[in-house]
Amino acid sequence: MPPTQAESVIKNIIREIGQECAAHGEITSETVVAFMVKAVVLDPSNGFNMDRTLVKTDVQKLVKLCVARLLDNKNPSLDTIKMQVYFDMNYTSREDFLEEHHRVLESRLGIVSREITDTRACAKEELENLYRKIVSYVLLRSGLGSPTDIKIVREATAALQSVFPQAELCTFLTLSKKDKERQLKELTMIVTGIRLFNRDCGKGGEGIDDLPAILLEAIPATTHHIDSQLQIAQEQAFRYTAIIEKVTNNPLMAKELQPYMLKEALYNVRQYEIFLQTVLSDIITCAEEVELMTKQLAAQLEQLKMTVKSKTAVPTSQVFPIFIALASLWTSFQDETVLISVLSNLTTNLELFLGTHDLLFPEKVMQGLLDGVIVKTDMTRIEEHLEEKVQLADFRVLEWLFPETTANFNKLLIQYRGFCGYTFAVTDGLLLPGNPTIGILKYKEKYYTFNSRDAAYSFAENPDHYINLIKEKAKKNAELIQLLELHQQFETLIPYSQMKDVDKHFIKPITKCENGTQTDTHILPPTIVRSYEWNEWELRRKAIQLANLRQKMTHSVQTDLSHMRRDNASQVYPLKEVGTQSKREGSTRVPRPQIFIAGLRGGQSKTTHGVKINLTRAVDET
Repeated sequence: MPPTQAESVIKNIIREIGQECAAHGEITSETVVAFMVKAVVLDPSNGFNMDRTLVKTDVQKLVKLCVARLLDNKNPSLDTIKMQVYFDMNYTSREDFLEEHHRVLESRLGIVSREITDTRACAKEELENLYRKIVSYVLLRSGLGSPTDIKIVREATAALQSVFPQAELCTFLTLSKKDKERQLKELTMIVTGIRLFNRDCGKGGEGIDDLPAILLEAIPATTHHIDSQLQIAQEQAFRYTAIIEKVTNNPLMAKELQPYMLKEALYNVRQYEIFLQTVLSDIITCAEEVELMTKQLAAQLEQLKMTVKSKTAVPTSQVFPIFIALASLWTSFQDETVLISVLSNLTTNLELFLGTHDLLFPEKVMQGLLDGVIVKTDMTRIEEHLEEKVQLADFRVLEWLFPETTANFNKLLIQYRGFCGYTFAVTDGLLLPGNPTIGILKYKEKYYTFNSRDAAYSFAENPDHYINLIKEKAKKNAELIQLLELHQQFETLIPYSQMKDVDKHFIKPITKCENGTQTDTHILPPTIVRSYEWNEWELRRKAIQLANLRQKMTHSVQTDLSHMRRDNASQVYPLKEVGTQSKREGSTRVPRPQIFIAGLRGGQSKTTHGVKINLTRAVDET
């Protein structure tokens, strides 16, 4: 059958089952019906062949069986399946919830944001209307009061005008769409920070709830409620476990109590306990975040007070980052408030899937069944076998992990949610907690714990046999697939919220690693002389530079305009003599002129008569 046709047939079957249940006054969601269809088909006692196409009679039989199980209100197994479906549809991780919450808020603000960014206001009335829309956007985005309360609107308007006067609207309208959206978000955070600061100073804060105080009161109350419910669920699980152990050892009692579905009730309580622990872990994380944010909020307010003090004007570069930090912290407080509310409602609604216990096992019946039975807690069972350990010498092929030899021992993903697989297989469904200190068996990249050393040895003799027994038991009780995390064996029943986390939480043990040692070459800190030169010619070059510098002269000039302003200095190289030398030395000599003039000093006569006498020798005589 083609996939599209098969999907159409399955949808018709689910729709028909839902209509049959509605006709009997039972409104059931399609998700629960789909899960029940898969559970009925998987149950081998119903006789459905997974490899054969369903005929008309098979479809009628399937519808009849599913309707019968969905209308059985006294079946703990049905309550467990409904609980699992409800939790899967309503619970998300902390990161996913906050991401989805912010996405929803952004989508709700999208209409108001588009009205502001797409406007083309020009007239005075249009600009005033635009400014009012910006105030409404700031209030809606910050979540600090209603935009219909006149007092809150006036306070927000005054805070906005202090950082964004109405006169700047013209500049705002010239920006691009992305810049407008960015500025609107920034204005919202600044205005929010201003209002929070005014509230802390007692000068404003109309309509702002004290979220830190509310959370500090709500978180302990929610934690106390979950702790009390968790304690009740664990006590019930311990009592059911003790009764099932008693019934297992007494065949006659087992026949009498077979219709009472003791194991189904145990699965219901254990699943409720696991869900409560998941929610409690998230609330503890919320409490840690709130405690940290409360300290940061007080520090930011104190820093802002020290910055502002009694000044009439403070630079925006100093206060705006603090206002934005305050707004960001307050947004985180709002996120934690919504998350606590959702988790609290989730916990309350989970209690609706526990009503079958009071009908099947009232207190008088439980007291009669517990007569002569010692009720043990999970911790007591672990402590009874605390000194037992698997001996590695007894196993040559299988690998065992111990806390003293495995680095991430506590982070390993244990199969069957930490319950003993051997006990569950041989007792046809009894859940006993495994004791990791005995040793964790690593088999086909999966990890198994056991409640005793004998159980560990028995399981290790033939692990595939016991794994198949557990798988067959899960086919009869479909709620075990999620309770024991058997999604890999039944991939078609993996909850949507866990499909992406199947491989993400898989952690491999760190039992072997490569180690190396090396002797330090330089024990003392290195002392590198940067001026050291090994090249002789480089040393000569530096020596010539120093010698030249010693002969340089520095000249400075001082003028009237530069007097007492700055020093001018210039450095010049003096003129140097340049000479050349050839290989052969040669010279020429010419006669030296010797000319004398006699009679210049005069004589006895009054007239001076000079006589020129040339005594220069001839050229050939030189």
